[in-house]
Amino acid sequence: MAGQNENISGKVLRLTTLADYQAASVVSRTLINKKIGTVTFFAFAAGQGLSEHTAPYDAMVQVLEGEAEITISGQPLRVGEGEMIIMPAHEPHALQAVTPFKMLLTMIRA
Repeated sequence: MAGQNENISGKVLRLTTLADYQAASVVSRTLINKKIGTVTFFAFAAGQGLSEHTAPYDAMVQVLEGEAEITISGQPLRVGEGEMIIMPAHEPHALQAVTPFKMLLTMIRA
């Protein structure tokens, strides 16, 4: 596993090894943080999640491992390993880990 503060630019890495699960926790690691957007890795313990909120930009979730329920504007959707979903800007959304799961969140601000 690459260390949290290690520079990962120009390195070949397996996405699922960027962080380990932690009991009853959500672990996040920002991979890219630029004015135009961010790419963040998350590892959720089963039952953990993000409460309902909105964002001013579209956000794409790519599930790398496990399964989550993502609710967009009140509609719950199951998303599993190898699947993705785009959460539209200004639409309320929430996320709950059905199983331990890892995801990549990409938000483009332009």
